[in-house]
Amino acid sequence: MTTARSQHVSLDATPYYHCVSRCVRRAFLCGLDSVTGQDFDHRRGWIENRILELQSVFCIDLCAYAVMSNHYHVVLYVDQNQCEGLSTLEVIERWQSLFNGTLLTQRYALGEPLSQTELLAVEEKAETWRARLMDISWFIRCVNEWVAKEANAEDGCTGRFWEGRYKSQALLDEKALAACMVYVDLNPVRAAMAKVPEASEYTSVKQRSRQAKQSAKSMKNPNQIKNQPRDLMPFVGNPREKIPKGLPFALKDYLELVDWTGRQVRKNKRGSISSAIPSLLDRIGIEPNKWVMASCHFEARFKCLVGARKSLSKACDTLNFLRVVGVGASMLFS
Repeated sequence: MTTARSQHVSLDATPYYHCVSRCVRRAFLCGLDSVTGQDFDHRRGWIENRILELQSVFCIDLCAYAVMSNHYHVVLYVDQNQCEGLSTLEVIERWQSLFNGTLLTQRYALGEPLSQTELLAVEEKAETWRARLMDISWFIRCVNEWVAKEANAEDGCTGRFWEGRYKSQALLDEKALAACMVYVDLNPVRAAMAKVPEASEYTSVKQRSRQAKQSAKSMKNPNQIKNQPRDLMPFVGNPREKIPKGLPFALKDYLELVDWTGRQVRKNKRGSISSAIPSLLDRIGIEPNKWVMASCHFEARFKCLVGARKSLSKACDTLNFLRVVGVGASMLFS
């Protein structure tokens, strides 16, 4: 029996989530169909553009993404504080950039005078939309519906394009977050769609690598990487220090970790560990062999909750689970 989203999506447990949405029957509806010979690779660009567009509308930041031939991955950060800080007008303007809204909210956005009763109705509707602006299900829905309509129009047909449910995993700590992001960024490499991460199309790691390369050229110290992609949640450094909102790693360390991990998953190097182990592994405290296992088999190894044993116990208490789930897999983060 499937589990309701509300039972394992809780911002009290974590704001970070990994989501996967697949095409119906896992058909190659976004890539090269080997049966028909039709190439739908351009649709991967549709998905990428839609994801990047929506992250600026929703109060949801994009940490990592990879668009494949029959599915896509996103690692999301739900910014509850930002959403709660939006004014009624800001909520309405964001929502009406995607949907029509109501007659009253349209009039409110135009600055027309409204009665007290009408204002109360506007406020009530805005609060409903505010909740949706930090709802992962609505984010995925707005991606999938738009892409499905465009694809069906192109094919001259109707019917489902995506599976009914997307997969969601709560990332409870920085170990789970790092492993999941690397797993997502290396998807095209594992699928033999790219030889190196920075050459993989429709991925966040390509965006970050390109921007990092450009920034390093213009700076005196190439180890300091600034000017990160505007559409992606930035890397801001060590979470134990006082830092602004962002991913709790240094971008240079993360890119080194992605590159190192990518070399471990090649067939001719399976199980081998380079002597030049990235410093980020030492900081977050994961043994190299366990890291390779976690970051290369993330979906297969972990279910709805991902993290160390302590993180799992805390999250299960928050979600009122009768028992702690995922204990066996959590040993990879011990």
